Amino acid sequence: MIVISNPISVANEINIIHSLFEEGLVSFHVRKPYFGISEMKQFLLAINPKYRDRLVLHSHHDLAEELSIKRIHFSESERKSTLIQPNRVPFDTFKSQEFRLSTSVHTIKDFNTLDDSFNYAFLSPVFPSISKENYTSKTDLFEEIKKREKFTTQLVALGGMNSNTINQTLENGFDRVALLGTIWNSKNPIKNFKLCQRIVQSF
Repeated sequence: MIVISNPISVANEINIIHSLFEEGLVSFHVRKPYFGISEMKQFLLAINPKYRDRLVLHSHHDLAEELSIKRIHFSESERKSTLIQPNRVPFDTFKSQEFRLSTSVHTIKDFNTLDDSFNYAFLSPVFPSISKENYTSKTDLFEEIKKREKFTTQLVALGGMNSNTINQTLENGFDRVALLGTIWNSKNPIKNFKLCQRIVQSF
């Protein structure tokens, strides 16, 4: 199971992140779109170094090598713009350097055409978003997933994931789930994480 950071800072954030790791979180996506590189570095350094191998960087990828982080995420727009750059670094170059890559898609058509270098991809929003008001999919992604042709890359459900939606999501063919709003929009983030974790572990 994956947890994505809140895009803006929240109270007691680092302690919550540490508690999530202590409860068994294996992958934490650091998505802070408003952070400059110095803010991002400060944030990463505040996280206990023993958890570095569980961090995934969404921006300021240059910090990955400096801080020995081996997981990086490309947004959908980054991935598509990288593909058309004349002097781009191929995605498989990152893989050969032992980076684990992830990305985001919003249609199963785009997912099916992903480079094999990506270990997994978020498909969203599966359900109405908890963290983004009025953010819903224009299509039924449970119907869309029936058109899945790519199985070398894991398909991760994002959007509206909580203890009430995870069962249906995994039963309909998603490989994993990612939590965001159910953690950061809650007064009991650790309790919610553990509840979702038990459901995932039952599969």
